[in-house]
Amino acid sequence: MKLAALRAGAIKIVEDVNVAAETVLEAREVCKGFGEGDARLEVLKGVNFSVAAGERVAILGRSGSGKSTLLHLLAGLDDCDSGSIEIGGRDITRASVAQRAAIRNEMMGFVYQMHHLLPEFTALENVAMPLLLGGSGTAAASERAGELLARVGLADREDHRPHELSGGERQRVALARALAPSPAVVLADEPTGNLDHDNAERVIELIDSLCASAGSAFVIVTHDRSLAERTDRIVRIDRGVIVAAP
Repeated sequence: MKLAALRAGAIKIVEDVNVAAETVLEAREVCKGFGEGDARLEVLKGVNFSVAAGERVAILGRSGSGKSTLLHLLAGLDDCDSGSIEIGGRDITRASVAQRAAIRNEMMGFVYQMHHLLPEFTALENVAMPLLLGGSGTAAASERAGELLARVGLADREDHRPHELSGGERQRVALARALAPSPAVVLADEPTGNLDHDNAERVIELIDSLCASAGSAFVIVTHDRSLAERTDRIVRIDRGVIVAAP
């Protein structure tokens, strides 16, 4: 009995380690520059980092340090000069345009400084949109969108269009939309940048709770120290190089 219990315990420990070590995003030796000849600017210089499932990582850096360029590369919206980026084990840097779009829709969510909601659609329709584009039926997409809006405190606003919502409410809709397809990773670019303190704090709290419950990893480019300090890890970029990734 004791031996069996020890073996069971050992198996459980190994399982826990494997779960903790699961990587959903990995960048290897990523380089990116712009321009040609003497005018060429090397923005990223061999960046390496990875993100585990459910982990919240903040990317900090001065303007021009390369953090926004890195976010665009992670999203497959631009090409690396060299290196590779894998999302859920799939190499987005070597994928076709159509394959990148499929990876983004299946495995990634996005939150921007500006909410980028579609003005002609309601909050519910905006949240349901990535599901509909991914092939979900209208009823299933609407049900999922309604559940997410309720989780971000907007169950009573689902029929409102963006111009009928406050700035904080619009950003909460954007957060719900990012999580609609249950992505492996959410990329967020200054998600609290346009919000006042109270609304920023509410969005930070939502990221905390949704990350824990949904299991999605968050990679957040931000200047908001209060947001960065609530993440699991801070990555600092300076002149295209990661200078701290504890």
